[in-house]
Amino acid sequence: MRILVVGAGAGQIINLSSIGGHAVHPTGAVYSATKFAVVAISEGLRLENDKIRVTVISPGVTESELAESISAESAREAMKEFRRIAIPSEAIGSAIAFAIQQPDDVDVNEIIVRPTASPH
Repeated sequence: MRILVVGAGAGQIINLSSIGGHAVHPTGAVYSATKFAVVAISEGLRLENDKIRVTVISPGVTESELAESISAESAREAMKEFRRIAIPSEAIGSAIAFAIQQPDDVDVNEIIVRPTASPH
């Protein structure tokens, strides 16, 4: 695995965003804004230094406890339904490994990982 070493002048940064950084849905504007920001910051970092590879991984619906933390009941129930098709976190790990394993002169800027049954 590659890590960015301060002072070395080269390395790789992997940032996690979400499909929420590509589309906004009702009651999700703040969440989407934070994920859009991850993409923008990552692109800025990539443009600032051609020795640092920067990859954004944007998972689709993935197994987690997110639905339980949503305060709006209708949105919470919608998220539970949405998570019926969730993919395991190992799928995201595989995407990260793919980006890291590329040759030093290849920068995989972004990977979107979704369940095959995803409507979004």
